[in-house]
Amino acid sequence: MRLICSIVLSLVCSFVFSQSNFFNPGKQWKDTNGVHINAHGGGMLFVDGAYYWYGEYKTSGRGGNTSLKGISCYSSKDLYNWKNEGIVLKVEQDHNSEITKGCVMERPKVVFNKKTGKYIMWFHLELKGQGYDAARAAVAISDTPNGPFKFKKSYRPNKGVWPINFDDKFKSASSDESALKSWTPEWREAIKNGMFIRRDFDKGQMSRDMTVYVDDNDKAYLIHASEDNLTLHISELIDDYLDFTEKWTRVAPADHNEAPAVFKKGGVYYMITSGCTGWDPNEARSFKSKSIWGPWESLGNPCIGKDASLTFHSQSTYILSVEGKKDQFIFMADRWKPDNPIDGSYIWLPITITDEKPILKWFDKWSLLDFKEN
Repeated sequence: MRLICSIVLSLVCSFVFSQSNFFNPGKQWKDTNGVHINAHGGGMLFVDGAYYWYGEYKTSGRGGNTSLKGISCYSSKDLYNWKNEGIVLKVEQDHNSEITKGCVMERPKVVFNKKTGKYIMWFHLELKGQGYDAARAAVAISDTPNGPFKFKKSYRPNKGVWPINFDDKFKSASSDESALKSWTPEWREAIKNGMFIRRDFDKGQMSRDMTVYVDDNDKAYLIHASEDNLTLHISELIDDYLDFTEKWTRVAPADHNEAPAVFKKGGVYYMITSGCTGWDPNEARSFKSKSIWGPWESLGNPCIGKDASLTFHSQSTYILSVEGKKDQFIFMADRWKPDNPIDGSYIWLPITITDEKPILKWFDKWSLLDFKEN
């Protein structure tokens, strides 16, 4: 009897001690089974008292930068302790499938559609063996937040449609733009004036790093890096969130942004992005607007303190609005480890808004109790 009691007590203590009530940015984050959380480039959804964290499932070695398993999901009641829900969108063994094993599935974001009662996942898809040339937006659907999700289709958005903030005079190419040397001021000006929009007009606009934002009126938008990562696009989704309305706009043309993350406070939309330096960290950027359609005003780097110029050695992926807490937002980011992707870690930090500007400050350890009313 004493032995049994001792074992039970040991198990209880082990469970209690394994629970966390703090965020430890950059440190290894284990799930409730004691295994490192594997949900990179992730997004978040709150459903019936639980948070669901979706992300890229990475494996070891350079090959782990491709999708060998699929999209993973974890659930939590408190944001600290996460249960592994498994792979909710699996790669397929069929070599003819667009999501065949070895493709690239990145930055999954899941939203709930009130009209249909379905869970909709959008993600960035690159076809197997094509590098990053496909640049497609992909969509999957499920009846439940923890899947399984069924892949629907992938394609480039806004085929044959001009953005709403595009001047008619730029709808025809200049005679000499094809001869411009890349990265010169003249070339950047041509990008700003729509050179790549015209190039991709008939086949659809590129869609790489992305997020999905659902507004207060249930309108949803895909915000994605396009034009060879030189310009961000905001594309409105139709009522069931499974396609595009063909209404879209450009943000920061030729400014070279990716990794967009969006939130809204006090009627103002905010966006945090990164520069484009591959897997290496760089200085974050921030923007604000009174309308999702712009104009978007550049606010500069939101990070302050040590390593602010490198976004604390991370890259944005999502901004979480804490459920039931007014104006409390968490900046979610990744520390990539491309040589062994499974070792990538996560940076979660509280966002403070000062004079309509988002501020990110480093904390070695923090909790939801540290939030101050903005």
